[in-house]
Amino acid sequence: MKLLVAEDDKDLRESLVEGLRMQGYAVDCCADGEVADEMAFSESYDLIILDLNLPGMDGLEVLKNIRSQNQTVNVLILSARASLEDKIIGLDDGANDYLTKPFHFAELLARVRSLLRRKTVQESTVLTCDDLSFDTATRTVFASGSEVPLTTKETAILEYLLLHKERLVALSELLEHVWDNSVDSFSNSVRVHISSLRRKLRTALGYDPIRNVIGEGYQLREKL
Repeated sequence: MKLLVAEDDKDLRESLVEGLRMQGYAVDCCADGEVADEMAFSESYDLIILDLNLPGMDGLEVLKNIRSQNQTVNVLILSARASLEDKIIGLDDGANDYLTKPFHFAELLARVRSLLRRKTVQESTVLTCDDLSFDTATRTVFASGSEVPLTTKETAILEYLLLHKERLVALSELLEHVWDNSVDSFSNSVRVHISSLRRKLRTALGYDPIRNVIGEGYQLREKL
């Protein structure tokens, strides 16, 4: 899943990006409201973590611009503005959630998971497909009851395919939602990681749950 972190505090921004990437998310970041506004419309994000006190353009103005054209992307406000009035304004302007600083990173992660589940109408923290299961809270994958060790990127790919199981996911869509904007769109990275993921799942399950439709994309499907 692809996230944007708009935060002007350098230490906090870098800490958030590092922590979220360690959890398997693809993360872009910026420190300016005008840049955040531009990125929100130029990239396809699943969730935006938005500070309000941004230089260039206030976070609330960025939020209003986003909501004027995009009603589906999740926006989590992360702000030092802690008054009830500030929270009401932020939520009324279209934020999906509001977390005040200081905060515990574990709580931020829980809120991120909750918002992403809500977006995909997925209520449980555990995603399943036949004998395959993935716990989004612990980031662990099990196949036929046994844990399957996956890399961070392999886990992110599997999570996205599980969230959209039975649907054909184009290569470009995986690039948009599992990689940050530093990846080269002509890179062979997706195919390399998917090949490794399929090999591990095939070994653990005895069959390959991921179907490759040449020239179209990948599909995680139930057993025939």
